Amino acid sequence: MADQMNEKLLERDTITMPVIDKHYQMIGTKKATEIIDRAMNLAREEIPKGAVATYIPELSKMDPHQLGICLYPLKGDKICMGDYDVRFTMQSVSKVVMLIVALEVCGLKPVFRKVGMEPSGEAFDSLVELDVSDSKPYNPLINSGALAVCGLLLPEVSFQDMLRYTRNICSDPGIELNEEVFDSEMKTCSRNRSIAYLLQSKGIITTDVEDTLRFYTKMCSMNVTAESLANLGKKLANDGVCNLDGKRFMSSRTARIVKTLMLTCGMYDGSGTFAIKVGIPTKSGVGGGLLSVSDKRAGIGVFGPALDAQGNSIAGCKLLREISNELRLNLFYDPEWNKEETDDTVLKEMAAKSVM
Repeated sequence: MADQMNEKLLERDTITMPVIDKHYQMIGTKKATEIIDRAMNLAREEIPKGAVATYIPELSKMDPHQLGICLYPLKGDKICMGDYDVRFTMQSVSKVVMLIVALEVCGLKPVFRKVGMEPSGEAFDSLVELDVSDSKPYNPLINSGALAVCGLLLPEVSFQDMLRYTRNICSDPGIELNEEVFDSEMKTCSRNRSIAYLLQSKGIITTDVEDTLRFYTKMCSMNVTAESLANLGKKLANDGVCNLDGKRFMSSRTARIVKTLMLTCGMYDGSGTFAIKVGIPTKSGVGGGLLSVSDKRAGIGVFGPALDAQGNSIAGCKLLREISNELRLNLFYDPEWNKEETDDTVLKEMAAKSVM
């Protein structure tokens, strides 16, 4: 089965590259670098408002003042700043990789028989919605959903298969399992263990719970960099295709589903606010990583281990918010629309008639 996975996911024929419309091209590298530099300074001011994750003892050792970004446009030069090459564990960012492989290897219908497609509105490790109803996990980007996906993957692929695929899709052969973080998580994963056994009781996980939990935790414990995530994001931004060699890493349908779920569910119970303020499909992890996809424009990786109340990088979110519109990264950006109407008569009439 591993050979089938490698054949299906890693040995795709090269394809004709899609043409990038001028509306999707970023501004020049020099100007973009200046904008990102200013945004980095503003983002660093947010760091004291956050804190590193402490519920996983090994993560509590991280330096909260670290901040890095790698922005990799489909057209133009890669821009890297700060701690972009510091290794940290993927944590929940790995749920994107799990979902890609599950959709490709297992198929769309089997995946969404196990998990839903809706935002949960709950914390990333919540089991409330599972405990009070007969529902399946709301989506594959929260812990319960990712555990369900792992239960589906476990009979089909090994962790070594997943590690090889992650190295390829991130264009980073240096990705390894962080044994210290893995051991630390396995000793303190009582909540995820509870979720997994609850899923088993509902018939959603049919594999061995402890094996499923180890598989999931190993995926979370892979060491990456902001640059690794930018490489992955760039392939998602380009319809699942590497624009350097034309190799396809996933189907167009899988790429579309993953990006949609990242926008609606990728930032946990802060997803709606992030979508409005930033408008870039993004998946976070409590290791401080942010994987962002500006469709047809760029892949972005951010690292900032100080987290906000939702478990998202507090400086990283600020950084993305600052560069979103200025670099034309917002999903809904269009140069023809990104302006205020000079004739605001209708707005003035509405304001005059409004009831306070």
